[in-house]
Amino acid sequence: MTHRGTIYVVDDDPAMRDSLEFLLGTAGFKVSSFESAASFLSALPQLEFGCVVSDLRMPGIDGMELLRRLSAQEAPPPTLIMTGHGDVPLAVEAMKLGAADFLEKPFEDEHLIRAIEASLRRHATAAESAAERDDIAARIASLTPRERQVLDGIVAGQSNKLIARDLDISPRTVEIYRANVMTKMQAGSVSEIVRLVMRAGTLKD
Repeated sequence: MTHRGTIYVVDDDPAMRDSLEFLLGTAGFKVSSFESAASFLSALPQLEFGCVVSDLRMPGIDGMELLRRLSAQEAPPPTLIMTGHGDVPLAVEAMKLGAADFLEKPFEDEHLIRAIEASLRRHATAAESAAERDDIAARIASLTPRERQVLDGIVAGQSNKLIARDLDISPRTVEIYRANVMTKMQAGSVSEIVRLVMRAGTLKD
């Protein structure tokens, strides 16, 4: 059976680790637990992508420092921080450092599961958006300098005649460049071209 995702539990409390392993395993997640942030970080290069659920207060490397180290990575995993009642101000600071969410102990089982599901969904959406932007950017990068100038004219809403005048070339030549742009950008219309450029974040003011 395909699991719903991988969860890495980081907590120095054995009872808490066992409880979370059972809960998350029953919910259909693949779970690995670590007794310290140091042991998790040592294993991290060999681990598949997953959501990290870490306690805030731990001996050695605490949850805040773990979050700092994960946030410094090129593709940090979504990380949920578990906190005690008095740790809420720290948890807010953790959110500023990039924590996906924080859970104040004691928390409902369903609250944790929903938080994990939400963080995984957000990460997947962000990853898909980044992949789409990279794909569109690659299409734009495949254009020649002149084709890029014509693309800019198209996005600006200019006619072939106006683009031709600005570039000091014939309208017929603009038509040829325009056809090349449409092919390379894999677009069927001007509106689609504009949407693609906007998604890539390269729309000029």
